[in-house]
Amino acid sequence: MYLATTGRPDTSARPRTGGAGRRVPGTVLALGAVSLVTDISSEMVTAVLPLYLVLGLGLSPLQFGFLDGLFNGATAFVRLLGGHAADRGHRHKRVAGIGYALSACSRLGLLLAGGATAGIAAALATDRVGKGIRTAPRDALITLSSPPDALGRSFGVHRAMDTTGALLGPLAAFALLWATAGAYDAVFVVSFCVGLLGVLLLVLYVPGHHPAPRPSAPPAPRKGGTFAALRDPAFRRILAATALLGTATVGDAFVYLLLQQRLDLPVGWFPLLPLGGAAAYLLLAVPAGRIADRVGRRLPFLYGHLALLCVYAALLLPTGDAPALLLLLPVLALLGAFYATTDGVLMALTGPVLPADGTARGLALLQSGQALARMLAGVGFGALWTVWGQGPALWAALSLLCVALAGGWLLLPRATPSHPERRTA
Repeated sequence: MYLATTGRPDTSARPRTGGAGRRVPGTVLALGAVSLVTDISSEMVTAVLPLYLVLGLGLSPLQFGFLDGLFNGATAFVRLLGGHAADRGHRHKRVAGIGYALSACSRLGLLLAGGATAGIAAALATDRVGKGIRTAPRDALITLSSPPDALGRSFGVHRAMDTTGALLGPLAAFALLWATAGAYDAVFVVSFCVGLLGVLLLVLYVPGHHPAPRPSAPPAPRKGGTFAALRDPAFRRILAATALLGTATVGDAFVYLLLQQRLDLPVGWFPLLPLGGAAAYLLLAVPAGRIADRVGRRLPFLYGHLALLCVYAALLLPTGDAPALLLLLPVLALLGAFYATTDGVLMALTGPVLPADGTARGLALLQSGQALARMLAGVGFGALWTVWGQGPALWAALSLLCVALAGGWLLLPRATPSHPERRTA
């Protein structure tokens, strides 16, 4: 039985379950396996996409930033629909499965599109819609299946398994491109097959139902629908801080393009750049989650954005005749640290303040705000890069992130008590 408390910042009380409280729930491990396989599929495409669009099809940084930011932002509305549909009748697994299936099918769209920009855009839209639909239901399943004081660990384990797939995906893409002399079609076909395997794992091994907590008092009537979480002051502060920090978050693809151009790396090595960040994320995700459970989730989330600030600063440093690794390794390690201390930690920070029957909707609302903010960041950075160049665009991003960090420090609540519906007698 779990007792809610506000005695420790950003966490709930430690459950008195002995060794059982230390075990990662089976649902989390099953979802981690699904995410691992799915990320192999998605990262095979993601690893080569900037190269394919910018260097292959000749898109400008502004065009690429608009395309990438637009589809990331468009998922904001899909996330809301996915979260709402998942909470209605507790259909988290079914809604997540639809999202995974759409993403898998999008690989066929890339294959059929050839070099047509419209076809590529439609395939990317399908992939992002699928991701938008599945993310909130999946994270809600993790939240509802885990003890409140171990949410950081659960999300850390899931994100570590997810990142293992992100680590293997670019390797698979690199090997396929090398074996097929640069045939992108081969990457898309294999990615589709691996994506279908992820859907099959979800159907076979992820439970369709989760244990619901027994409320200590009758739950309040449901009001407000998708936006009901906005009535909670703690949630509003978390959402505001997340959106503010999101407006200063330049997408990974831009970081990799900046590294490739600053270091003049051979284009054939471009798909391997995400490996450094993924490796750091893999190593740090579980420790970051455990630390967040112990000391509170607010500070790790802010320190993660400080790591991103260091990424921007490192990309502004003059390289001269220094070896490429002196810039490459720190930037990729800091990028991985940023995600390890923010992605799952943010979900663990937010989950306890949401009612059990509104978890997916609340997380979807949070993720939608973050996606819209990052859409603005991607489009804005691409425009500044095109008009002013790399250096001024990076200085603008760095300055904005400093302001956002100060705002996040003030906005994020120092204690996030569990929602009354999550407390048990």
